[in-house]
Amino acid sequence: MNTLLEHMTGLHTLTDDVIAMDLLMNAKSGVRNYAMAVTECVTPEIKQILMKQLGEAIDSHEKITNYMMQRGQYHPYHIPEQIQLDLKNIQTAMNIPS
Repeated sequence: MNTLLEHMTGLHTLTDDVIAMDLLMNAKSGVRNYAMAVTECVTPEIKQILMKQLGEAIDSHEKITNYMMQRGQYHPYHIPEQIQLDLKNIQTAMNIPS
């Protein structure tokens, strides 16, 4: 997006960190939803399809997690660092004009 448009819409405050974390949270949600759907499914054929989708969702989650860890955007094994990063991202999100 060009800089003028980003400033006009308020999206200039969305950092790569915030966008990546949002993507990761959505991936986590997808994994949970597929897992729940698998446990509620009664048709073996549909259960098989959902299991495949669950596996793909887990793979996507892993790729996103690794991407973020390599770039210092996610610290799942260093909780104090992750808390500081989360607080920074929250502040960034709160500063986006509504």
